[in-house]
Amino acid sequence: MRGTFLKDSKTVLKESKRRRGVYLIPNLLTTGNLFSGLFSILAVFNANYVTAAVAILVALIFDMLDGKSARWMNSTSQFGVEYDSLADLVSFGVAPGLLIYSWALSTHGMAGSAVMFAFVACGALRLARFNVMATTSESRYFTGLPIPAAASVIASLVIFDHHIVRMGAEIKPLLILVMTLGLAFLMVSTVKYRSFKDLKFKRGYHFNYLVWAILGLMLVIAWPQLMLFVVFAGYAALGPVEKGVSLLAKAFGKKGVAGSEPPVLDSRQ
Repeated sequence: MRGTFLKDSKTVLKESKRRRGVYLIPNLLTTGNLFSGLFSILAVFNANYVTAAVAILVALIFDMLDGKSARWMNSTSQFGVEYDSLADLVSFGVAPGLLIYSWALSTHGMAGSAVMFAFVACGALRLARFNVMATTSESRYFTGLPIPAAASVIASLVIFDHHIVRMGAEIKPLLILVMTLGLAFLMVSTVKYRSFKDLKFKRGYHFNYLVWAILGLMLVIAWPQLMLFVVFAGYAALGPVEKGVSLLAKAFGKKGVAGSEPPVLDSRQ
């Protein structure tokens, strides 16, 4: 009896240590996310804008990995959720806000500062709303543009402009001002964005999907400065486009129903 008790206690201790290790992995990845965000802020202070943008994209990778690892290992916790949100606010709120201000908005004076604050504040509101609605919202869709996606649009745009476009001093400040306000609005809007968590593939088409995935990966590897911006900007535009198509479909559907009523025949004929 005593031997059985000792074995059970050892098993419990081993399981407890294993669980602590499992919880450690997602939180370490979240720490990597936070470190990347802080590194991006330091790079902005040194006017290394491309380095700051790359650090934000690295933070995005850490953010994706910590969520995936927590779900795969069944090690989600309230502490991890809160820690992840705080790290996201630094990496995808403060860091891209400072980057976009120092890179393009500082010429607008107080207007540029106000737009930067709007981006950071809307990102914080987006994170708070996500935490509140996480247990009640539909998992297939996000309500509003996720803050990592908004930050990635800014980061990939800086890289895209540095290597390819080279926007002039006359165009860049105004264009970036409008874009930043648009991203801030999309984060706090009720526009639905696909989460791709329920992505399912039709049977018999797996080979075709593999070919398309390889081609897409080849494009990203061949022209990363262009394709990263296309991917992130395309995702940011996907929500409004789908919303507009849905509204148009409903409007034309109602007109079709109204116009499909049969004509009233005159009984005197």
